[in-house]
Amino acid sequence: MSSDDAGVNCADIANAPAILLTPRVRLETACVSHAAAFCEGVQASVSALIYVAWSLRLNDFAWAHRFCESDARSAAAGEDLAFHAFEIESDAWVGRIDVHTIDFDARRGEIGYVGDLRRAGRGLMREAVCAVIDLCFRLGFERVEAMSDVRNDRALHFAEILGMTREGVLRHHELDLQGKPCNMALYAVLRPAA
Repeated sequence: MSSDDAGVNCADIANAPAILLTPRVRLETACVSHAAAFCEGVQASVSALIYVAWSLRLNDFAWAHRFCESDARSAAAGEDLAFHAFEIESDAWVGRIDVHTIDFDARRGEIGYVGDLRRAGRGLMREAVCAVIDLCFRLGFERVEAMSDVRNDRALHFAEILGMTREGVLRHHELDLQGKPCNMALYAVLRPAA
């Protein structure tokens, strides 16, 4: 892993721990064996994914398999971090967390997360996402960002629960699911001072 002064590189990401453990959650680097649990969790949560572009696609097993396969390739190449979280007690799928759009020179990346609605309200996703953010800082990141449609109250609230600071709004930054420009709220958390 990177020292504080060395920056972040693809090798750091590719060699990141494959398993992270928290008191209640086990995170595993994305692989195709997660496809069935991922598919079931997304299907059970589609009503809460109205701001997630890929939620409009047919979320069947073949789609989930391709999605997990792509995540595994990106992680192995050191382009992204991607984890699936499972509750230790039940082995149930909790969610997927990824860090993408990594700027290695600036030592920052954007975190994304999708949780199983059936396990909401227990703090499991918070625990899992915090573990990934902590990993990013151990790898040498200076900043982890999250962006969400300003209408997505659930995601904005979750970013605040994670301890992220709202830094502003990017106007007409992306197209929403109807193809119209939408405003995106930008949140970030910085590496804790030593």
